[in-house]
Amino acid sequence: MRADLPGISANVLTQRLTELEAKGLVRRVTLPPPANVQVYEATEWGLEAEPLIQSLGRWAARSPRHDPTLPLSGVSLMLSFKTMIDAKRARKIDARIGFRFGHDTYVARIKKGAIKIARAPIKDCDLLFEGAPTALAAVVYGGQPLDLIEVTGDQGLAERFVTLFPLPEKVAVPAH
Repeated sequence: MRADLPGISANVLTQRLTELEAKGLVRRVTLPPPANVQVYEATEWGLEAEPLIQSLGRWAARSPRHDPTLPLSGVSLMLSFKTMIDAKRARKIDARIGFRFGHDTYVARIKKGAIKIARAPIKDCDLLFEGAPTALAAVVYGGQPLDLIEVTGDQGLAERFVTLFPLPEKVAVPAH
């Protein structure tokens, strides 16, 4: 989890998870063997906050100080896709899209204007993006060329995919 949250110390992460668990937003569970490790998962009540967090994310992206070129993890990029997808642009797409960032793999299902993303092995995908999360973010949010990241599969779908997540217009800051 720390790898997906660059800049956070182990103590702060432990403190935040303990607070979230005490408030009933996450719970600690033990994975079955052979993993047999403790992980955190969101509770049903915790998952109800997702639309609120997405609204906050869209609001924050309007800040004149929002910098879409800052480093981010694969998890952060996947969450941003869930937050920023334009349902109208995606409504006619029905596809499975894979993402490989080093050892981390995700699969997104786009259907009827919605996107669902999970950590999962790459299989039966129409399209695969491979590379650094920051490179894919630069293509999607920064208008960089698609060849900045490795693309395997439906090239036309790749070209459409990178247009599905428009950033909102920045708020004008009044002069003092």
